[in-house]
Amino acid sequence: MNDKETLLGIRRGIEKESLRALPGGGLALTPHPVALGAALTHPHITTDYSESQLELITGVHAGVDDCLLELTEVHQAVYRALADERLWVGSMPCGLPTDETIPIGRYGSSNVGRAKSVYRMGLGQRYGRRMQTISGIHYNWSLPGVSTEGYFGAIRNFRREGWLLLYLFGASPALCDSFVHDREHGLQRLSNHTLYLPHATSLRMGRLGYQSDAQSSIAVTYNCLESYAASLQEALSRPYPAYEAIGVQTPGGDYNQLSTSLLQIENEFYSTIRAKRVIRSGERPLHALRERGVEYIEVRLMDLDPFEPVGIGADAIRVLDAFLLHCLKSDSPDDTPDEIAANSRNQHRVAARGREPGLMLEHWRGGERSLADWAGEILAACAVHAAALDAAHGGDAYRAALRRVGQRLQQPELCPSARVLTVMAQDFDDSYVGFTRRQSDATRAALLALPFPDELQRRFEKMAAESLAEQARIEAADTMDFEEFRRFYVAPARMAV
Repeated sequence: MNDKETLLGIRRGIEKESLRALPGGGLALTPHPVALGAALTHPHITTDYSESQLELITGVHAGVDDCLLELTEVHQAVYRALADERLWVGSMPCGLPTDETIPIGRYGSSNVGRAKSVYRMGLGQRYGRRMQTISGIHYNWSLPGVSTEGYFGAIRNFRREGWLLLYLFGASPALCDSFVHDREHGLQRLSNHTLYLPHATSLRMGRLGYQSDAQSSIAVTYNCLESYAASLQEALSRPYPAYEAIGVQTPGGDYNQLSTSLLQIENEFYSTIRAKRVIRSGERPLHALRERGVEYIEVRLMDLDPFEPVGIGADAIRVLDAFLLHCLKSDSPDDTPDEIAANSRNQHRVAARGREPGLMLEHWRGGERSLADWAGEILAACAVHAAALDAAHGGDAYRAALRRVGQRLQQPELCPSARVLTVMAQDFDDSYVGFTRRQSDATRAALLALPFPDELQRRFEKMAAESLAEQARIEAADTMDFEEFRRFYVAPARMAV
């Protein structure tokens, strides 16, 4: 396979989370709309943590525009089923009720459906429900001919330099104070109900986002599949005292969590990027990786861009492609515990202070580098891959995207995080909810105004009906007691090859 064929073989897919919000900017507490089908079985429309948090999923695409078109069509179908609710276009949540009032996802009465809900109950017990209402974009990516070792090399480099994506695309510099109610936060008051940091890029990816003191004890290394899998299995098998104190069940028999281990299941491990493999029915992800290797990688640090109708635009996708090629093709020495800790510090520094003039970062080869110099160096390396992608596809879409996005280095005011603060100040009295509510309304109106042919409407109606029938079939086929199923579900033996 020559270089052109290889580059044309890039495959991508997007998973996009969004809260359902009320017109006034509060969280919608209604059940997942029946018109959208069954969250358990629908191929494109499900929920993430909360019953109120939709997750919209594309298929696998060779073309950037095709991928965005499908994501747009899924949005159109969703908006037609939401009545007066809208999708919240910010990564940080809308106005939230009390923690215990946030509804966790419900997936029916089957064992697998109940397990999904109990897992989410456990997340709420461990980290609080508010933390789970953050939303983002996950970008799934593969290139033909890449080995498991090659993907792990790319992952190590991504963890070294992924902070650049927070600077370029972070769009969560502010939040509604309901998110941090009764919690230490270290933010500054911007207005009555809005907190922020003046140079923040992505509060979602900072210390207030998906973080866990418990998980900081997991010594995950990305040097090879064997060591990665062993460290994850240990976390999935080791009882954790604070979670043992919660217990699997209440005295009354209700479930608190799936297990008392440091991690209940693989997905609980928070990381900016994951090694992934399509799993078979009933298979554990760790078993799939061990048996068949890495199939693709999942980038997990992209904020929702409130200025893009579906949360991400073509420029961002093309820059991601070039950046991931850079990570894949660059030398990638083994990581060390000290380097992993420095990577984490850089991530938090850029999330909280990324647009601060003169910001310094810890370079993984030693010493400090200014963000500006290091970022310029990375973008120059990405330009080589953008040129190769343009040569393969024809035209200059990749180089043009990199040029446009690269201007944000010299002009930080062009960063989405800076634009959010500017528009909030100009038009919304520095209100995060006010800005995001108006942007959500405008996005809803724009997507509803797009053509939606009858054939597309019928296709989504058919998928919804089929997903409900499939959920009913799964429920009818259950024969195992749930507790027996739970023990089987979390058994360490199922993670081995």
